[in-house]
Amino acid sequence: FTLIELLIVVVIIGILAAIAIPKFTSTREKAFLSAAKADLRNLASLQEVYYNDNYSFTTDLSAVGFTGSEGVTVAVAEATNLGWSATAYHAGLASESCAIYHGNATQVTPATVASTVECSR
Repeated sequence: FTLIELLIVVVIIGILAAIAIPKFTSTREKAFLSAAKADLRNLASLQEVYYNDNYSFTTDLSAVGFTGSEGVTVAVAEATNLGWSATAYHAGLASESCAIYHGNATQVTPATVASTVECSR
C-alpha cells in the first residue's frame, strides 16, 4: 500500500466513527432510562406484595426486598396505607429522572398518571 491509500483508509474510518459515536451515545442513554423504569416497576410489584402482608406501604426498600440496578438510585418519597410514590435516577443521566405514584400518594414529577412509570424525557 502506498502512503496515500493508507491515509484515505484512515480518513474513511474516522468519518465512520464520527457517525457511529453519537448513535451509540443515544442508545446508551435509552438503556440507562430503561434500567430506571424497570427498577420502578419492580418496586411497584414489591410494594403490592408488602401491602398484602402488612396492609400498608413502606419507604424502607430493604423491607420489601428491593435491589436496584447498577447506577440507579431509587427513593420512596412517601408511603402510607393509602399509597406511595417514588423516583429513580441513573448516574449516567444527569438531568433525566423517572417517577411513579400509586393510590392517594402525592404526585411526583414527572409522573402524571397513577401507577404508571413516567420519565422526564
